[in-house]
Amino acid sequence: MNRSSLVRALFAFLVLAASTYTVLTAKPELGLDLRGGTQIVLETSDSPTAKANAENTDKALEVLRRRIDALGVAEPSVTRQGERRIIVELPGVQDPREAAEVIGKTAQLSFHEVLEQVAEKPAKPAPGDLYLPSQDGGVLKLAKPAMTGEKVGGAEAVLDPNQVAAGWIVQLNFKDGGGKIWSQITGKAACQPVGTPGRLIAIVLDNEVLTAPQVDPTGGNQLCNIGLPENNSTITGNFGEEEAKDLSALISGGALPLPVEVIDQRTVGPSLGKDAIQASALAGIIGVTLTALFIVVVYRLVGLMAVIGLITYAGMSYAALTAIGATLTLPGLAGFVLAIGMAVDANVLVFERAREDYIGGRTDGLRRSLRSGFQNALSAIADSNITTLLAAGLLFFLAAGPVRGFGVTLSIGVIASMLSALVVTRVFAEFVVSRKFVLDRPGLSGIAGHGRVRTWLEAKRPALMKHSRRWLLITVAAIVVSVAGVAIRGLNLGIEFTGGRLLEVSTAQQITPDQARAAVAEAGYPNAVVQASGTDDITVRTVTISNDEAEKIRESISRIGGGTELIRNESIGPSLGSELRNKALIALGVALLAQLIYLAARFRWTFGAGAVLALLQNVAVVVGVFAWTGKPVDGIFLAAMLTIIGYTVNDSVVVFDRIRETRNARSTEALGPVVDTAIVNVLPRTINTGISTLFILAALLFLGGDSLADFALALLLGILVGTYSSNLTAAPLLVELEKRYPAPPPRPKRVQRDRDTEPDRGAVV
Repeated sequence: MNRSSLVRALFAFLVLAASTYTVLTAKPELGLDLRGGTQIVLETSDSPTAKANAENTDKALEVLRRRIDALGVAEPSVTRQGERRIIVELPGVQDPREAAEVIGKTAQLSFHEVLEQVAEKPAKPAPGDLYLPSQDGGVLKLAKPAMTGEKVGGAEAVLDPNQVAAGWIVQLNFKDGGGKIWSQITGKAACQPVGTPGRLIAIVLDNEVLTAPQVDPTGGNQLCNIGLPENNSTITGNFGEEEAKDLSALISGGALPLPVEVIDQRTVGPSLGKDAIQASALAGIIGVTLTALFIVVVYRLVGLMAVIGLITYAGMSYAALTAIGATLTLPGLAGFVLAIGMAVDANVLVFERAREDYIGGRTDGLRRSLRSGFQNALSAIADSNITTLLAAGLLFFLAAGPVRGFGVTLSIGVIASMLSALVVTRVFAEFVVSRKFVLDRPGLSGIAGHGRVRTWLEAKRPALMKHSRRWLLITVAAIVVSVAGVAIRGLNLGIEFTGGRLLEVSTAQQITPDQARAAVAEAGYPNAVVQASGTDDITVRTVTISNDEAEKIRESISRIGGGTELIRNESIGPSLGSELRNKALIALGVALLAQLIYLAARFRWTFGAGAVLALLQNVAVVVGVFAWTGKPVDGIFLAAMLTIIGYTVNDSVVVFDRIRETRNARSTEALGPVVDTAIVNVLPRTINTGISTLFILAALLFLGGDSLADFALALLLGILVGTYSSNLTAAPLLVELEKRYPAPPPRPKRVQRDRDTEPDRGAVV
């Protein structure tokens, strides 16, 4: 074993050891879409006294954190996104109404003297007069605010130690001189007769009287002009535990320095996450098993080593996710499973190149052929993975919500797949092909002969580029049909891009969409879109409505369905929907531009033009199919489209890399036959990689549940069309452009020595 092989073996051992340790000792953080709960996105806006910047948004965040902590939710998360947004995650909270009511209060918390109590608010109150409904049904006339919640130090719900039957009270404390003001206003109120309105102190939030307690009615006028103690005041009122905790949360939360608006709200039932994990795990097991069998059948012993590499890939990806504290979301699960199929690509590229070198007699022996395969495939592997990383990075920076998790897991998967293929698989494969048993029986290795597809193509030698214009006409026709679908049928944009409310429930008794539609219409929402989802689920899509209205719809379905279980409840404001739609278009545009820049740097501009046409065809066909069939276009679809862009460019890069290499070796020949030879050489790789990935996607399509079915369908279409476009769209356009704009003669390449292809020191050759 030479030095480079020893270094690779040591590095592989360290990576496997670290991955194994992390897998055994750490657990990934599950997103709310997998463990159930509520996510609320708030956006701050300017107030008369404060600007909505990062500093003031952080102050609002701390106020919200105190309110949420008082709710008693286990492991809540409150984070700022950008300058003006606050993301609140409440695991386990299935009814968002209470949480939204508590954390969404935006007005100043204020304390008022009560001037009088009237039966109803005057039709035309005098300027400056404040009338608010009291809790007992009357209307209180309030003085100007004596102080705001900024002077509240805190409030806590505790059991009343002075009651035999344990009752709940709220203890108050103040700061920044608030205690003195409290003593002054309570002292003034204590001078009024017991039971009169003037004896009350009103605590107001968001123009709503939270409570209006009477100043110590048992003490008569003893506290007149003295007031209650600054730091030892309590509010009583026969509170229950929940009522006392809610009141203390609102008071201790105090005033938000900025107004906030709920622009996005998602609630996911625990069964959806549990089912998604089970379905994704089952799809992953079946898909990986079929992929492993296929690779072993096609590539024999080195294929078996690649399967071992796949197992280590899964361990490395899982370990990396847990090590960096990444949150695993439902799209992230899909990305994790999908990257398994993509991890096969590097191995297939290497094995096909090794076969060529061994059969062509360019290397001596199995091991040197395998080493040569790794060396020659490195450029294509690097290019294809960089293009996928570009798409994954754009998902992370430009997408929102759970789709960002897909970008994270896809990025980790790409990096882990390169490590598993170029390091782990290489160590095992080189070890196997060096055994005497295999050397005596080279057919077992998997690299001593071409597969059936390559053998058939070698025999036929199809002149594909002879009909380059015919392939381009087919491409143009496919694009026209797809664009017609968008123009005629339009796109069924999800609420992520339009705004609105999406409610999905599972009924105890199976009902038809027509029955559900009638019930929802009877509840007052005749324009709601009601559809079946799965076997027993019903989805309802409406314009933006309140939480109470959503609950009204759910109750209407529950009455005819014998009860319902919440699957998901999503509400997105129109402004956010418009923003997400614009971001989606920007993401697609930037993805195309990024791929163009990369291709321009790596290849000639004519290659880039071919890749762009292939991309355009692939994207247009997938979008067109979704338009003609009415499939939803949402954030998950965006993840699929960006992945398709990366995958299409990946295929085109592999073809281009081989065209460039073949052209350098046969510079005197016409470009058409050179391109034909390159396509024949790489087509087995494209087919084998595609089949491996299709196993994974088919498993997700049929077993991954409704949430992932459309995602898998889009990727299936993208891979099938991409196989055509990378070979019979990009290459023909390249041929046509090169006829008009021929490339300059290639420069002679400098010959570099490669340690891996040299004999080991001391060997006899």
